[in-house]
This record gives sequence, structure tokens and C-alpha cells, in this order.
Amino acid sequence: VRMGRTLVELFYDVVSPYSWLGFEVLCRYQHIWNIDLRFRPAFLGGIMQATGNKPPAMLPKRAEYMLKDIKRMAKYYQVPVQISEDDFQRVLGTRSLGAMRFITAIDMTQPQYLEPLSREFWIRFWSQHEDISQPENILAVAGQAGLSSEATHKLLEMISSPAVKNRLKETTDEAIKYGAFGMPAVVAHFNGEPHLFFGSDRLELLGSVIGE
Repeated sequence: VRMGRTLVELFYDVVSPYSWLGFEVLCRYQHIWNIDLRFRPAFLGGIMQATGNKPPAMLPKRAEYMLKDIKRMAKYYQVPVQISEDDFQRVLGTRSLGAMRFITAIDMTQPQYLEPLSREFWIRFWSQHEDISQPENILAVAGQAGLSSEATHKLLEMISSPAVKNRLKETTDEAIKYGAFGMPAVVAHFNGEPHLFFGSDRLELLGSVIGE
């Protein structure tokens, strides 16, 4: 962390639309605020299980609200999230573990691709409604993010390695240790202590806490 800059960590999973909104807004603010933004790919399923949380859309009234909320936020922040009622079932049926391991492998080997790769996964899943658990879609995402096919195949092999599995688990555990119970979880390290902000609608509050 450079002198006088606040480290802000974003724990996210590409299966979460609110994570995408938070990610894009923080990507914009990292050039305006005096922060060092660190992307922390984690596994939402692991956080939900460890904290006993349930997908919000399982509550019908909440699902109804979320649909409107995400559409409004997508329009406001100009992020191309395309969401309909069917998507809630789609999310429950999609395992993001492979995608998050792939993103973790990138973080460990070529972190300069972390931002475009993560964004591309969200676009595939939330704009184009593709199944990101399929290897061929992971390959397409990586190509779109600028990775060579050779690098991509190496990363696909890494997905099943203990090193990648452990790193993803450690990052997920770290988010839980900070108090996360869902995604996105944003942790600002300010005045020697971590401050947790949940969701993508607390970013003004984050700014105010770190003096921005």
C-alpha cells in the first residue's frame, strides 16, 4: 500500500450480480479516491454455508424487490446486468466454483488479467446468460479477456490443484473472519482496523469512513 493510501479489499463471486455492480463502481473510484483496490475472488457458496445464510431470492417478496432493485442499479451505474425472474433459479442451479478457481489461478499467476477476466465472467453470466460452469465457456471468457490459449489451458489444469483450491478456501475464510455473510463484502483498512461494508449500496458510506 502506498503512503497514505487506504487498502480496500473487494471479496466477490461472479455468480452475484450485486458483486458486479460493486466491482464496477469501485473500479471507477480507484482513480478518484486515494485507495489501493485489491480484488479478492472468493466462493459465495462457502460463505453462505458457513454463516447459515440463504439466497435472498428464496423469499418471494424479496425476490420481487431484488428484480426491481438490480434493474434500477444497473441503469443508474450503467452496468449491463440483464435480469429476469428465471435468473434466480438459474443462479441456484449454477456452480461458480470452477469459475472462481479459474479466477483464483489468474490471481496467483497473472494478476494483471484479474479485472478484465472477472468482468468478462459477469458479462457472460449476467448479460449473455451463458453457463459459466462449462469449460468451453471458461475458455471463451479467457480469450475475450486477452489470454492466449496456451495460458488458458495451463490455468484450466491448475483449477484442480491443491494450491488453487486452498487459496480460494483461504480467501473465503478470510472474508468470513472479517464478518462477511454474503457478497460483495468490501473491507477498508483504515486507522489500523478493518471496516466491513456489505453490498454495493454502501459505497458512499465507505467513502465517508475513509475520509473521501
